[in-house]
This record gives sequence, structure tokens and C-alpha cells, in this order.
Amino acid sequence: MQEKLAKIKELKMLFVEDEVDLINIISTTLNKLNLNFLTANNGEEALEIYKNNLDIDLIVTDINMPKMNGLDLIEKIRDIDPSLPIIIMSAHTEQEYIKKAAQLGVTSYLLKPFDFIKFIDLASSLDIK
Repeated sequence: MQEKLAKIKELKMLFVEDEVDLINIISTTLNKLNLNFLTANNGEEALEIYKNNLDIDLIVTDINMPKMNGLDLIEKIRDIDPSLPIIIMSAHTEQEYIKKAAQLGVTSYLLKPFDFIKFIDLASSLDIK
């Protein structure tokens, strides 16, 4: 596990989630792990953060959010960087979401509730940088 954590400590990540309690839990845990991350509460905010931080290595986003949903965010990010790794974290398992995410080149899909062990395994396995 230490080897995996060491690998993701090199990454700059953006987490996008509108549920305040969940983003607080994620932030607290990522801080304890000394990871480099930013957070956004919706797709619009995330897009602005990304445009101002083009050195972000990985985006982890929810789908259903106010102002701009996760799939619209991914579409806009793909216009800027078609190869940026993006992970969706969502409770949605409907085929239309999964199909659209695949069409947009989403790297992976994590089901809620957010599982830090699965996230660390997944993020550390990505070929980034």
C-alpha cells in the first residue's frame, strides 16, 4: 500500500462532488495522506479550476451535480485535453451514463460510497506522467 500511496503523492488531482459531507470526508482523508488535490462543488467550478491549473494529472468527478453535470464537464475537459485521466464516482449504474462515459473516454468508474482503497489501487495503476 505504501508503494501505491507514494505513486499517487506525485499526482495533482481534482475532486468534483456536490455533496458537502462527502467532499469533506474525501478532503480530510486526502489531507491525512498528504496528497496534492483541489476540490470543486459542481462542474462549472471544476472547469474554471482546471483551466487555471492545467497541470492537474487526474480528475475524479460525480455525475449528478448542479450548474454543470459530470458528463458535460468531461466533454468540456476533453476539448482541452483528450487524454487526461478521468474517473467517475457515482451511485448511478444506468447503462446510458456508462455508455456516455465510455464515449467520452472516461478512464474508470467507481461506485459510491467512495472507497479509498479502491481509489488508491486504481489511481496508482494509471499510467500518468
